[in-house]
Amino acid sequence: MKSLLWMKYIALGSVLLLTLSGCVKDGGAAATGSTQNANGQPAAQGGDLSFALATSPDTLDPHRSGLAVAVRVIRTIYDSLVVQLPDNTIKPWLATEWSISPDGKSYTFKLRKDVVFQDGTPFNAEAVKFNYDRIINPETKASNALALIRPYKSSEVIDEYTIKLNLETPSTAFLGNLSQALLGIVSPTAAKQYGDDFGKHPVGTGPFTFVKWNENADIQVARSSNYHWAPDLVDNKGQAYLDKITFKIAPEEATRIGSVQSGQVLVAETVPPQNVLSLKNDPKTQLLQVNTVGLPYTLFFNQRRAPWNEVKARQAVQYGLDVDAIVKTLYLGTYPRAWSALSPGIFGYDVSLENAIKPDIAKANKLFDELGWVKGADGIREKDGKKLTLHYVDGSPNREKRNDIAVMVQQQLKQLGIVVEVEITKDTATVVYKNGAHDLYGNSQVNSDPDALRNFYHTQDPKATKLTIAGASDPELDKLLEQGTVEQDPAKRADIYKKVQRNLSDNAVIIPVYVFPYTVAASKTVKGLKFDSLGYPLFNDVTIQK
Repeated sequence: MKSLLWMKYIALGSVLLLTLSGCVKDGGAAATGSTQNANGQPAAQGGDLSFALATSPDTLDPHRSGLAVAVRVIRTIYDSLVVQLPDNTIKPWLATEWSISPDGKSYTFKLRKDVVFQDGTPFNAEAVKFNYDRIINPETKASNALALIRPYKSSEVIDEYTIKLNLETPSTAFLGNLSQALLGIVSPTAAKQYGDDFGKHPVGTGPFTFVKWNENADIQVARSSNYHWAPDLVDNKGQAYLDKITFKIAPEEATRIGSVQSGQVLVAETVPPQNVLSLKNDPKTQLLQVNTVGLPYTLFFNQRRAPWNEVKARQAVQYGLDVDAIVKTLYLGTYPRAWSALSPGIFGYDVSLENAIKPDIAKANKLFDELGWVKGADGIREKDGKKLTLHYVDGSPNREKRNDIAVMVQQQLKQLGIVVEVEITKDTATVVYKNGAHDLYGNSQVNSDPDALRNFYHTQDPKATKLTIAGASDPELDKLLEQGTVEQDPAKRADIYKKVQRNLSDNAVIIPVYVFPYTVAASKTVKGLKFDSLGYPLFNDVTIQK
């Protein structure tokens, strides 16, 4: 297939599929039904898997969601056209085969003829067209899905099970992006019926069917009865072994981890650093950690606001912060330090940026002095009668100790003569993306391709419905990002993204902080829990040992 030729240009990290009982062997035999596990032994049927989430999903509409935690649930309900394997190849899923036009601007997919949505709606070319047109429709208010599907333009239904997707420009990332959960295929019938409320009434073609969502308490999904089209990421291609999964929402770390140790839940995600060692030594518990790939947790300067629109001011903060101290203090050696706009393992990562910038207080002070910001009697810098302030915005609850990062940044920058105003809010969507009322804001994104950088750093389209975090506008950077989208030669493409990363570092557009390791604690009775290459859990093979 031409798809495999194109996919040699798309690389992920060398993150392997893992299970809580060991590594999955490459090319392991897949079960033909739901009666045997990967080792050929009879698989335990039934049971309710309880899985504690660190925060509540924003929505279960994949096209509108902007949170990684939502994907944990979304992936159980929806399938995608294709699947991306850990070796970076693309394999069939809801599509059986595909071809790409010579100019790279059209993809023609043949679809499975035996798939039905959980509400009985037929899966066909019209359904696929509805989905992708829905994402680009401004009325949908699509979130991350809109960036993933770019530069999709339109669809043509060739026949009931053949569809042609047309792009504005060639995109080396497009096919791989179609594999992501946020481009999962929703039921057109349900989406039309529920409208804006579809996220609370989700319907897909996945291995589990939505049951109910008890606000701030739990989300329940149950085994889909006729499922038999699972992708090559899992062994069990038929119905899931579990009867049900209950995703319990448990923001409090102590509650979440304690519930696993006490047996109240079987699995809990996002194990905090201080609990890693004790859980490793717990005879009843399994611990698994896998680094996510994409954009690491990063602090973004808002270049729309002075003085952070000046490169010297941003560089002064860059030299004035001791990120190593922050990461080591808060994460106790369990989170790797980030050095770039991309995480290690993703295509084009620039290893030369590691350890390239070290704290230098003297240089930081010199840069502020050159800008005319002079320390007053109280130690705070002033210019033209104004105090030097930095408005640091972060979300609530305190996910991954990000609020604690804000406090440490506040303490460190005070020594430079900066007043850091920390605002913790549950409504970062309004503060950051609507009003741009931040000087510094942290975010991360799980993604399979460096083309994700374009959505964060390319000069904003005037018609965009929400602001970019950084507010960057750099013609040189724009050109590189545009080249990276269409470049087909892998060596040239990698070089483009290394130039992008160096540009962001040299101009102090961001302060990279840490790479998030997705860490799960589980009872040893849980078998067969796998994770995909992006670090999201897969439940098709899960059994509960009695």
